[in-house]
Amino acid sequence: MFPTPSSKVTAACVALMMTMMMMMMIQEAAAMPKAGGQSKHSGKTHKKPSEDVSVETVPLQLDASALVAAKIIRPLENASISPWTYNVSHDESLFPPMLSEARCLLQGCLDSKGQEDLNLESRPIMHQVLLLRRVRSAGSAHSYHYRLESRLITVGCTCVRPVVQRQE
Repeated sequence: MFPTPSSKVTAACVALMMTMMMMMMIQEAAAMPKAGGQSKHSGKTHKKPSEDVSVETVPLQLDASALVAAKIIRPLENASISPWTYNVSHDESLFPPMLSEARCLLQGCLDSKGQEDLNLESRPIMHQVLLLRRVRSAGSAHSYHYRLESRLITVGCTCVRPVVQRQE
């Protein structure tokens, strides 16, 4: 069985998205202040009077030429005993603007004959990702800044034994 073109594209999109997320996490870690000193960036620190939280503004440079080409791997979503499909959402105010989330196709899991076994359960595998949300800056109609957000997304499905609690 050969992967379909759409599964190759989906796998490539997922690999590209994961690479971009890793780059953003590395940049976020580099922007954090070092112990006992200032950040290496010449960013501005803002402190709102109503909050005790300071926010540091740092420059963000995204270089598409630094991305590593995605290696096409065998799509797991159809080879798993707990198969899934991907739903792709699109939001222009987010970076990356396209996000793929897995959705389990079965309640149970596939047995060795390819039949659904309801003695086992398909469960989603969750992963926290970092996203950048474009936000309009106050006082300017054409100025934006990016706010770092985290989101819990489903990246695949796995097969588990159900938890059975016996009552006496």
